[in-house]
Amino acid sequence: MRDIKGTTSVCGLIGNPVAHSISPLIHNTLAQLRGDDFVYVPFKVEENRVEEAVKGAYALNVLGMNVTVPHKQHVLQTLVEVDSIAQAIGAVNTLVRTTKDGISGYKGYNTDILGLERELEDIGLSLKDREVVLLGAGGAARAIAFLCVQKGAAQVVILNRTVSKAESIANAVNLYFNQSSVRAMDINDYDKMGVNDYIAIQTTSVGLHPNNDDVIIRDDQFYKNAAAGVDIIYNPSITAFMKLMDKHGKPAYNGLKMLLYQGIAAYELWMNCTVTKEMADKIYEVMKKDCFLAFGNEDT
Repeated sequence: MRDIKGTTSVCGLIGNPVAHSISPLIHNTLAQLRGDDFVYVPFKVEENRVEEAVKGAYALNVLGMNVTVPHKQHVLQTLVEVDSIAQAIGAVNTLVRTTKDGISGYKGYNTDILGLERELEDIGLSLKDREVVLLGAGGAARAIAFLCVQKGAAQVVILNRTVSKAESIANAVNLYFNQSSVRAMDINDYDKMGVNDYIAIQTTSVGLHPNNDDVIIRDDQFYKNAAAGVDIIYNPSITAFMKLMDKHGKPAYNGLKMLLYQGIAAYELWMNCTVTKEMADKIYEVMKKDCFLAFGNEDT
């Protein structure tokens, strides 16, 4: 049983819903491994009460918070400072106590991109000089597109049913980096991309449990032309997208490590520490066991 004291640092998660989140498992396990006097709890916050929640958390001396759907954009209006790339992405998921120009509050960061960056490093996939295909044009795709260009991808193609959403991301990223390496296309025109040996990143909720057999592109040729695939979904642990990659001998990975590493990046910001690879691996094993118990998925 945890020894909660008056000195215990408190962090938490705001969103709606939050009851299903495994973020408390990540952070509380990490605190135990490191021996930190720290506890992490989820807070359900309605959409119209985000500002109240952030101000209240600061007043209660909450060290930091994660932010999940549907608050990642709205919370920007409540912050005293925002990290430059998080501002460009237009979404934050981590808040850290700060004071700027004499005003106290939270600074916002986007550790989602750090999560994917560390996952790719962990599995040995480099984005530098690579062609990348993003499936979907939601908030995750926007953050990932920024990461791809930041890490030196040669070209990024965003495929989406609503092309205007993909174009909005492409324009924002190209403007931020002052280049034109990102382009948008209708997902039905995937066979006209003109790229090969690409890293395909599946950023949508298509294939999420219980719709395990759904996939955004089913054509075998798309997977034959790819070099590797990453699905940000982690339930099921082996998605239909990943199975199609595997069918054609291409390595494929789910999003559980992305979730792990975005959490670790947030913890490091809050506690001003560095989490070792050994600790990260231990937490990952705990997460896999927890997902197996929660989802009953033998592939986890």
